[in-house]
Amino acid sequence: MALNTNKNLKLYYSISEVAAMFDLNESTLRYWEKEFPYLKPKTSGPSKVRQYTDKDIEQIRLIHSLVKVRGFKLAAAKKIINSNRDGADRTADVLERLTAVKEDLIALKKQIEGLI
Repeated sequence: MALNTNKNLKLYYSISEVAAMFDLNESTLRYWEKEFPYLKPKTSGPSKVRQYTDKDIEQIRLIHSLVKVRGFKLAAAKKIINSNRDGADRTADVLERLTAVKEDLIALKKQIEGLI
């Protein structure tokens, strides 16, 4: 059997891990589950512990991008996702990349200012 070099082998994430990924409260994630019907993490055991998959995290990433980054209200975010899911996904990807580029440019600028 060949060695699997994929570092992302985790199948499920806890609500606290997902909340930390997006700098959100756990209660915000629970509320979004009520508001967005397609966001349904698996629950296990009698205590109904939430287990988020990569697909759930992608759903949260899109909602986070629309609500927290772009400032849409929940109703507007629902409407955007329901009417143009692919466009919303692409826009979220572009915004994520632009934010990363901006952070890189700011770090580069600080390095250049340190040389002058």
